[in-house]
Amino acid sequence: MNREEKAGAVVVAAGGSTRMVGADKTFAPLLGRPLITHALDSLEECPQITQVALVLSADSVERGRSLVTERGYEKITHVVAGGKRRQDSVKAGLDALRPCRWVLVHDGARPGLDAALLERALMAVEDSPHGAAIAGVPVKDTIKTVDAAGRITGTPPRESLWAAQTPQVFAYDLLCQVHSRFLGDATDDAMMVESLGYQVTVFPGSYENLKVTTPDDLVVMEAILQGRAVA
Repeated sequence: MNREEKAGAVVVAAGGSTRMVGADKTFAPLLGRPLITHALDSLEECPQITQVALVLSADSVERGRSLVTERGYEKITHVVAGGKRRQDSVKAGLDALRPCRWVLVHDGARPGLDAALLERALMAVEDSPHGAAIAGVPVKDTIKTVDAAGRITGTPPRESLWAAQTPQVFAYDLLCQVHSRFLGDATDDAMMVESLGYQVTVFPGSYENLKVTTPDDLVVMEAILQGRAVA
């Protein structure tokens, strides 16, 4: 197995954009270019990342390949179709990568990815006991657990609650093993890793690392990115 390549990345953008009022958020304009390019540019510029698999919905694959050509991305080795579930899409991207030491999984709908966040991710996974680390931020609001009738059933202590983000970084061998063994449904790769008994470390993400799910999120992200450009 070739370990010369330190890290690969799987960028997942195969969702249905159901809350975007008919628009495909992957290619929605953000500061004059497709949303997905903001994360892809950061990965392209990261020296530790040597290969990227971009996972899109089946009807967007050709558009994605054209985008790779137009923008001259050299690290995107594959543009592949995703599956029914998020974990199926990650597996499709993982299968496309060459063996490497670390695999970074990132939501294409998080355009706030930057060099500092990537550096924290790769440092955290190096120090993690099982080769598993994810970005996260402490929740700011009080959280309530609520039953089907809308009744509050509990108020967990806010101090112990973090909102999970991406990037999530894992040892290549570990993530391959987990995707071959996990049989249930999961909302992220960390959940799959945890369920098989491995410890996952959380490192500081960013409140600017917003996941775009609605048109309003696009407005917020545009303001964030414009602020970075001025700073």
